Amino acid sequence: MAGLVIASANLIDLDHLLADPIFDPNRCSIGFHLLHGWEAALAYALMLLVPRWYVRAFAVGALWHLAVDYGDCTMMAL
Repeated sequence: MAGLVIASANLIDLDHLLADPIFDPNRCSIGFHLLHGWEAALAYALMLLVPRWYVRAFAVGALWHLAVDYGDCTMMAL
């Protein structure tokens, strides 16, 4: 069950639907999309303090998602 909650953190990619174009292979998501900024990362980190396991699991998934996106941005810069 926790794995499903962690995987559901990929729903933060729904903010890509607000961008024009929706998909740009040369665009870094970090800092561009609403749910991929430092404010969102801070909110996800604060969610780790909530005593409900599913909130913490979602936060772990969202932070992992941001870490993977950051790695992708770093690789694009090379």
